[in-house]
Amino acid sequence: MKALITRLLSDESGQGLTEYALIIALVAVALVAILVLFRNAIGAVFDSGAQTLNNAPNSPPYVP
Repeated sequence: MKALITRLLSDESGQGLTEYALIIALVAVALVAILVLFRNAIGAVFDSGAQTLNNAPNSPPYVP
C-alpha cells in the first residue's frame, strides 16, 4: 500500500495538461475582462462601420 501511494504521488503525467488548462482559463478570463472594459469602444467601431455601409451608394459608379 505504501508503494502504491508513493508511486501515485510521484506520477506527474497529468501535470502538463493541468498547466495548459490553467493557461487557457487565464487567457479566457483576461479576454472577457478586456471585452467588458472596452465594450463601448468596440460598439462604436461597429456602429461606425454600419453607418458607413448604410450611407454607401446603391448603384455602381458610372464609367464611360
